[in-house]
Amino acid sequence: MADRPDLVERRLRYIRRQIELDQGAVNVAFRDASPQGSGPPNRDGMPRLPVGQHLVHNWPVLDLGDHPDVPLETWTLELRGAVENPLTLTWAEFQALPQTEDVSDFHCVTTWSRYDNHWRGVRLEAIAELVVPLDEARFVLCTGHDVMPGTDIPYTTNLSLARAVENDVLLVHTWEGEPLPREHGGPCRMITPKLYAWKGTKWIRRIEFLPVDHRGFWEVRGYSTTAEPWFNDRYAAE
Repeated sequence: MADRPDLVERRLRYIRRQIELDQGAVNVAFRDASPQGSGPPNRDGMPRLPVGQHLVHNWPVLDLGDHPDVPLETWTLELRGAVENPLTLTWAEFQALPQTEDVSDFHCVTTWSRYDNHWRGVRLEAIAELVVPLDEARFVLCTGHDVMPGTDIPYTTNLSLARAVENDVLLVHTWEGEPLPREHGGPCRMITPKLYAWKGTKWIRRIEFLPVDHRGFWEVRGYSTTAEPWFNDRYAAE
């Protein structure tokens, strides 16, 4: 319908509503706090289901409303910023890197979690070793091929470098033994199992290593910069 609000505006309304409803999820302080959740411990010793989440068995699709088609023949990954060895990888070069298989859970800030996803991809840690971040590099900013409809504003998200190079952070191309579906960011997306899933950029095309933090697309629109699920760390007041 012509008057249907776009997905970004609907998400912005959701963020504002949730901030009003749950002040405990805004500007969360971690000092001396204990992880919150339910269920047996996961492999990292956290309650398997983070606070405020519910388990689903499907894989909901959330995005900006743009599903770019990225042919493997033209796919590249730009690696830039405060690094010794800036690179642009082709798909063949990316596939030639050490491949990792892992099983991890997926936690969306919109309160659902999906357990036991089988992934195959490349650790971001391995990519960082290729480009050799400089001593001053403390953060990464990841950019996807998708843009906010009607604009040229790309999807971006920020992470601390320490979080980005944890060994479960992968650039994945395979899910459940099949090529990663386009609607979930195929041919390649990042996953961040210890953080809310919006930190894992879909259709990833660039990673910048930075000395200072630059907030990404949703971070400037109300989401937390740190995104820690076991601390209900969802939102940030301006």
